[in-house]
Amino acid sequence: MLSPLPLPIAKHINNFLDYLDVEKGLSKKTQENYSRFIKRFTDWLEQKKLTKLTPADITADLVSKYRLFLSRQTLSQQTKTELAKSTQNYYLIALRSMLSYFSEKEITSLAPDKIKLAKRPKNQSVHFLNVDNVRKLFDSVDVTNTSGLRDRAILEAIFSTGSRVSELTKLNREQLNFKNIKEVFELKITGKGNKTRTIYFSPRALEWLKKYLDSRIDLDPALFINFGNNDDSKRLTPRSIERIIKKYVKIAGLPIETTPHTLRHSFATDLLSRGVDLRLVQEFLGHESISTTQIYTHVTNKKLKDVFSKFHDK
Repeated sequence: MLSPLPLPIAKHINNFLDYLDVEKGLSKKTQENYSRFIKRFTDWLEQKKLTKLTPADITADLVSKYRLFLSRQTLSQQTKTELAKSTQNYYLIALRSMLSYFSEKEITSLAPDKIKLAKRPKNQSVHFLNVDNVRKLFDSVDVTNTSGLRDRAILEAIFSTGSRVSELTKLNREQLNFKNIKEVFELKITGKGNKTRTIYFSPRALEWLKKYLDSRIDLDPALFINFGNNDDSKRLTPRSIERIIKKYVKIAGLPIETTPHTLRHSFATDLLSRGVDLRLVQEFLGHESISTTQIYTHVTNKKLKDVFSKFHDK
């Protein structure tokens, strides 16, 4: 009996996405992103009239040509802005994940470790707020009504826990405990990649959360809700929280690029500036790799310089 002919790469996409869902437990949003990133690869194959290629036909040379294609892509015809190295990496990571899927399912293809990611510029830094600007952002909220109390509680929760907005929007109010508001409250959550970690709410964050929840008269289980929503579920979405924070960024007169993720960066930066080890910050943030946490070298480098000046520069 003849063996079935190998399927073209495009025919494996649906099974790959199912694998990300069922076996890897990635979120729906992450699956959508991977689908979009892989589509860029299959579209490129189509442009090159290579739609009949099978997984076994993926070679280091083919990947090299695809990387060259990504490096010459522009975000728009008007600005001619090229894809950032970090964005190029998203496409390469998706392709590498598909190669891992092939390997796991014993489908002949290029080894995943043959795909190397584009190097980021060495001077790359993250945008963060110092403590004074964080306080300025918090103080810009009018807390005389329930929606204002909610917004202040959101800001406090992000800065206290370092959570991703997507993680915060999944919380329910029954998960919080206000028995002892003067102590740090710890909560286990399921974050990116379906990984469990512990986040910590400071007494100040708990105090604002309690004020907010005490002002609510609804029965919706979600911790953070949209008061103008008449649908069955009032739960805020990550996009809603982005809009809320953008509003207060403008009121406070902070840099326009300040986002919810800026507060997460600020959380990490504050911990490092107070002497917390980078490995612990990695745990707080839920980063799988320490290399991801190393974007905060703007803090660790300064601390090294300060230590050198204090103890050795004599």
